[in-house]
Amino acid sequence: MADLIAPAARPANPRFSSGPCAKLPGFTLDMLADAPLGRSHRAAVGKAKLKEAIDLTREILGVPADYRIGIVPASDTGAVEMALWSLLGARPVEMLAWESFGEGWVTDVVKQLKLDAKVQKAGYGEIVDFTTVDFDRDVVFTWNGTTSGVRLPNGDPIPANRAGLTICDATSAAFAMDLPWDKLDVTTFSWQKVLGGEGGHGVLILSPRAVERLESYTPAWPMPKIFRMTKGGKLIEGIFTGETINTPSMLCVEDYLVALKWAKSIGGLKGLIARSEGNARAIADFIADKDWIANLAVDPATASCTSVCLKFTDARIKDGAAFAKAVAKRLEKEGVALDAGAYRDAPPGLRIWCGATVETTDVAALMPWVEFAFAAEIAALTEAA
Repeated sequence: MADLIAPAARPANPRFSSGPCAKLPGFTLDMLADAPLGRSHRAAVGKAKLKEAIDLTREILGVPADYRIGIVPASDTGAVEMALWSLLGARPVEMLAWESFGEGWVTDVVKQLKLDAKVQKAGYGEIVDFTTVDFDRDVVFTWNGTTSGVRLPNGDPIPANRAGLTICDATSAAFAMDLPWDKLDVTTFSWQKVLGGEGGHGVLILSPRAVERLESYTPAWPMPKIFRMTKGGKLIEGIFTGETINTPSMLCVEDYLVALKWAKSIGGLKGLIARSEGNARAIADFIADKDWIANLAVDPATASCTSVCLKFTDARIKDGAAFAKAVAKRLEKEGVALDAGAYRDAPPGLRIWCGATVETTDVAALMPWVEFAFAAEIAALTEAA
């Protein structure tokens, strides 16, 4: 191990966490100076900031004018739960899961709402075959598996004339992947992912079909106040113009506005997608000729461009979990990659965030360190044998 030579270059920013994610390049707290701190979110200045965030979200993501966008509590989880509790039960349900968060939505629907849902699952590194899905049912799925590093390549298998609603958890896809709005009735995300915002707030996007369901269907179960989107059988429109259900952090809203304006300055959605794909490509190019590491995604067409999950494939590794943790710990000790270990429920390996706020030069600088850490841990295994 003494013969190993550490790489000369180091990532300028070692933050590769998959949430909360790296702040935008050059971020400083001074950028938040315009936040209306100590003011009510119901004051004119607070409502204006929230509406601006909604309007910029629509502009950058290309959300149709007749879709509603709301800022809701409890991050992406809160947004998904609002949709599940408010919309499901009107017709049969099909749940699709290929990673831990999708599994969580299955648990909520089957065990908490107690719906007799059809469940389709795929292992880590794979996705459900969408050609087998019955879209006459309400269908719940994640677009990108944050913990598994696989994504739906496109919305082609989703029929335009479906009878059911599509409810899509897009938290690590929004702003990094091209979402087909005509195929999505409910879309949720948290701005703590691709735009590197602060945690605690979610975004809920509803199609006209989803609004129609809300106004025509009343679930059989009691509805917590924090999930209620209708009053007297009509949508509470204020939620989707900046009148939030509960008190938001105006500091976090300002942070989101800064990120949205940065996104616009680099070319909007196209620029964001290009940055994320460039980051993922830097990893793919590095591992292409390596026999000791591979992408967790079985089919390259489904490989994520944000939460890139890697597995170690060397036959000398007997305890995969311990080895992967040792590599991640070494990377953190060297100060080149923070929070880069695989998700706790996922197969052992690394998870490197490649969202738009990450610089490709940092990803490229990290990969030789991954090889260095791998070699060091293999050498330690050899010495211990």
